[in-house]
Amino acid sequence: MSILLPHHAAQVGALAVQRLLPVRGRRLIGPWCFFDRYGPLSFAEGKPMDVAPHPHIGLQTVTWLHSGEVLHNDSLGSECLIRPGQLSLMTAGRGIAHTEQTPRKNSGQLEGIQFWVALPQAARDLAPHYQCIEQQPRLEVPGGTLTHILGGPSQGTLYSPATGIDLRIHPHSEIELPLEAAFEYGLLLVHGDASFKDGPLTEGSLYYLEPGSTQLSLATIGGAKLILIGGAPFGERIVMWWNFVARTSEEIEAAKKAWDLRERFGEVPGYDGPRLSAPDLLGRVLPRD
Repeated sequence: MSILLPHHAAQVGALAVQRLLPVRGRRLIGPWCFFDRYGPLSFAEGKPMDVAPHPHIGLQTVTWLHSGEVLHNDSLGSECLIRPGQLSLMTAGRGIAHTEQTPRKNSGQLEGIQFWVALPQAARDLAPHYQCIEQQPRLEVPGGTLTHILGGPSQGTLYSPATGIDLRIHPHSEIELPLEAAFEYGLLLVHGDASFKDGPLTEGSLYYLEPGSTQLSLATIGGAKLILIGGAPFGERIVMWWNFVARTSEEIEAAKKAWDLRERFGEVPGYDGPRLSAPDLLGRVLPRD
């Protein structure tokens, strides 16, 4: 049985996004703790993606594009011009800062996904590192194609049992995917039409699938583009605030103080403008499921 999770509108700088995780009723799907969808956009000038230097701890950021380009820079000195089919995977560990921008030379298009993956206790204080992987494994299957964003044959490094798949179904086709019975899943119809045993999917909505299923069957008339994420239930209580994933309010307070004092996170080169300021932290941050 699937559960429809209501998304809500949010802003990342000037960019309007659909926030699919966290939402009311669901904070995590496996280790996946954040899921934004943006675009499709067409533009002739400006930078629709323009996120100034900001910090992260305790998570991995995943950028996956369907169209356009995003330029990643971070405080390790990493630079990557991200394009469709290319994985940008930043492991924040104990602390990193980065920027995300539409490059000066661009196609005038932008559509994509940003995920966060919570790091488990054993990995959350790792030294930060970054992977820019030019092409992810794409598999032809009966009825369509699937590209492993993370998990399976993907070259991206994961620290918890999880998977992320970009799925395309050909018009007038059906597709069957094996599922891990121990995983919970989230399914997003990005474009097109698709249906499964519970009925037709609504474009732009996230469907939660409880552990226990071993197969996902999907059908389309006009063709479909979908995203499937999943993982073993995380099993650790986390605290999320601003750009931080931690375990206690004290860790959040320490990370905010370090950012305010320009400690711990380093500086991001190549950005023309001020960095982001952390919002005020009023009272205690309480753990949330």
